[in-house]
Amino acid sequence: MDVLERFINYAKIDTQSKEEVDKVPSTEKQFNLAHLLEKELREMGASDVRVSEHCYVFARIPSNLSEEEGKNVPSLGFIAHMDTSPSASGENVKPREIKNYQGGDIVLNKEKNIVLSEKTFPYLKDAVGSDLLVTDGTTLLGADDKAGDAEIMAMAEYFLTHPEVKHGEIELGFTPDEEVGMGPSFFDVADFGADVAYTVDGGTLGEIEYENFNAAAGKVIIHGVNVHPGSAKDKMVNASLVAMEFNALLPDCTPSNTEGYEGFFHLCSVSGDETLCKMSYIIRDHDREKFEEKKEIFKECAETLNEKYRHTAASVEVSLRDQYYNMKEKIDPENMYLIDQAKEAFRKNGVEPKTVPIRGGTDGAQLSFKGLPCPNLSTGGENYHGIYEYLNIDSMRKMVEVLITLASNIRQK
Repeated sequence: MDVLERFINYAKIDTQSKEEVDKVPSTEKQFNLAHLLEKELREMGASDVRVSEHCYVFARIPSNLSEEEGKNVPSLGFIAHMDTSPSASGENVKPREIKNYQGGDIVLNKEKNIVLSEKTFPYLKDAVGSDLLVTDGTTLLGADDKAGDAEIMAMAEYFLTHPEVKHGEIELGFTPDEEVGMGPSFFDVADFGADVAYTVDGGTLGEIEYENFNAAAGKVIIHGVNVHPGSAKDKMVNASLVAMEFNALLPDCTPSNTEGYEGFFHLCSVSGDETLCKMSYIIRDHDREKFEEKKEIFKECAETLNEKYRHTAASVEVSLRDQYYNMKEKIDPENMYLIDQAKEAFRKNGVEPKTVPIRGGTDGAQLSFKGLPCPNLSTGGENYHGIYEYLNIDSMRKMVEVLITLASNIRQK
């Protein structure tokens, strides 16, 4: 089956995960894709195909190397996630192909006047001459990470139908709930069986990522003092206004004014009234020391406001939960050969590789700290988590070639 056909089939299955659900998978519908992948893997002849109770799909392609040939060849894993982001609808996705894109704006939905604008997304110019896949402007596309799913499956089919091509043992893994930070929660590294792995969950073709944010989630609960506004003088402490004070006390580093290695505080949601207000933040920084400093600042903001309102019944409560850490700690220098060999695979297929820091996280970040070194590779998708998401089909096809080359040539440092 062609990789594009695979992707479209997967994209049409709603696998949106859900925030703050105390189970994995967070949505039962993720099993729909899991069981399709299971069926396809069995049909193509993969070994040891299984789906766990927590919606992890694992399979194996046995090595065809002799004992002597396989001496320095690690068992290599490829991992992608099945869920799509809660940030935009993943229901009733309608992928549309644009052949030989020639530049300019792309009208996604004429009726709703939704346009993928070259002015807003100038890197569209890099796709001139390529075939693209877009949405109808009402949903995300799901290239994050169903493009990775499709590319890994296409690679697997190639090896299983070309037994003459030499390779070591290849482990395949598909995870739920990556988008809500729970992907590796029940990932059994020992059962998976790989010595090292790559997630295929990146963006622009050629990108290799082994540095990601250190990440924490912050919650703020503000208890105000509410009385009738007509007699509120010197009595009312409006919880919603205190929330604004809290946010104003934070340094002015947000996602919209930071880039590269710069960290941020991001207010994800705020809800409430005069009596009670709740805020949800994510805190990010590549540097572990700066990350810890940001968490301290977050707590100090609450302390400042509690001191200000100490003579009232108002209060500010904060809680912090670390989510994942920078996988660079587990890749550099011990496992940098994974980066070098990924670069080599890209170059062998005519693509100039580029190492870039992830301004986010992947399953590979947590898996690296669970003992499975796991940098991230591109898929060819762009504009993830929203209605302007698109996929460069040519890049997706090229990634299949890159994965085949990488798996055929992997060797230990």
